[in-house]
Amino acid sequence: MSESAWSEERLAALLHMMKPAPRGWVDAAAQLPRLRAVLDDLVERAETDAAFRAAVIADLEAAVAREGLEPTDRALRELRTRLSK
Repeated sequence: MSESAWSEERLAALLHMMKPAPRGWVDAAAQLPRLRAVLDDLVERAETDAAFRAAVIADLEAAVAREGLEPTDRALRELRTRLSK
């Protein structure tokens, strides 16, 4: 494959031909940094405070909702996994 076959202009033209990502994907990707930060904070607090950890584990949905996030299956699964380590 020659270098000219994959020039920036060619790549830009190919990308331009693609359909835009679905709005739901874009929204989910935009929320990921906040989701990660909130989960990081919850896990960190749970590691240092046994009572807080017990409360989070007892009701994951409420813990996530209190932090201002929607308790989606993905968020709950990620939090459950991180707390089980």
